[in-house]
Amino acid sequence: MTPELALKHIWTVAGCDPAALRSVSLTGADPGLPSVYRVGSLASATIAATGLAAAECQRLRTGRRQSVAVEMRRALAAFRSERYLRIDDGPPPALRDPVTGFYETRDGRWIQLHTNFAHHLRGVLNVLGCDNERAAVAAAIRGWDGAALDQTLADAGLCAALIRTPDEWAALDQAKAIARLPLFEIERIGDAPAEPLCHGGADRPLAGVRVLDLSRIIAGPVAGRALAHHGADVLLINGPHLPNIAPLVIDNGRGKRSAVLDLRAAAGCETLHGLADDADVFLQAYRPGALAARGFGPEELARVRAGIVYVSVSAYGHDGPWARRRGFDSLVQSASGIAFTERQAAGDAQPRHLPCQALDHATGYLAAFGAMTALTRRAAEGGSWHVRVSLAQTGRWLQSFGMLADGWRTADVALDDVRDCMASVQSEFGRVLAVQPAEELAQTPAFYALPPVRVGAHEARWV
Repeated sequence: MTPELALKHIWTVAGCDPAALRSVSLTGADPGLPSVYRVGSLASATIAATGLAAAECQRLRTGRRQSVAVEMRRALAAFRSERYLRIDDGPPPALRDPVTGFYETRDGRWIQLHTNFAHHLRGVLNVLGCDNERAAVAAAIRGWDGAALDQTLADAGLCAALIRTPDEWAALDQAKAIARLPLFEIERIGDAPAEPLCHGGADRPLAGVRVLDLSRIIAGPVAGRALAHHGADVLLINGPHLPNIAPLVIDNGRGKRSAVLDLRAAAGCETLHGLADDADVFLQAYRPGALAARGFGPEELARVRAGIVYVSVSAYGHDGPWARRRGFDSLVQSASGIAFTERQAAGDAQPRHLPCQALDHATGYLAAFGAMTALTRRAAEGGSWHVRVSLAQTGRWLQSFGMLADGWRTADVALDDVRDCMASVQSEFGRVLAVQPAEELAQTPAFYALPPVRVGAHEARWV
């Protein structure tokens, strides 16, 4: 799969104008990072789709097309943005809890734990009955069979994944449910009059577009960040009780304002309803059904805000027995056979993940692409829209690209290799050095109008 073919697939699934593809230039070829998977093609295609969707939004405003260019090296830097982030020339950010990682089980299988949130770590330690030390966790896991521990942790609402082969994954009902879905969905869910995109200034593709971003960590926040760097007014909404990972708040908070609302309280729900009434896009990455239980499902919002574009980001998709299972990029890699395949190709003793959070980033860009595509449909024909993406659907697509037998031998890419892809900005955290948008639009360059801010730095209102 080349970047061009992957981009064409995205564009075709969405039913977009094929003539627009003539405006895109893609350069570079896999492998760009040490992997047997065509991660560069995934990065270039999803970022190019986002850039081209932004260009189409701008064309609706002005009537003029513009060229879009993506260099694979820059796209891969963007897919590793959290790794390259630096504050005041300090050390690389700490992104993982020490207990997170791979462990061998009693029956010779491997399982991955994900314990980057304190309450997930406590839950795992309680199930295992051991101390918060990696050696103690490893010893406890050697007393379990892999499948039994995987199911026990899932039943407890915790974050783990048994390392499966691709064939083992394909045999599961969840994999079969995902196989029935397209790469993403853009579905009309209600009637509403057409709304032109040009209710803001015409200097940026999404000027005047209001986005509520109810997401954390990487996939959803990357989607909101992409909408921000094309000019949207993005208001990030966090709960006061919800954990975050500080470097990701900084990296993915660029271009956004940030507020806190407690949706466990009636006042918080009332405020969010008021914000949604004046929003164009409602982006959320809670587990399927979680926000609907509080009155913020897609159909409910479409009734009270006709014309809303509702974007749902999930781990394992909205259908199948795992739809409500907690998941992260690395866990989906482990469950679906990606970590097994990387290990097998490289001959490693342990499972091996992709060299970046490729499923997170690609899914985030697909979510942003879907949101912009739905906005252009709303401008043309009206309606309320629901965009659905998932890490597992993206992972399945990547696995269909074909393999690079010796791709794992490719040299890694260090910070000094990508400094030309980065820029500095002063913020309340200090001087932030971070990767810049990889898509190059000839007339409306992507950029961040705001520096990153702490969670809750702003009031929960539109400017």
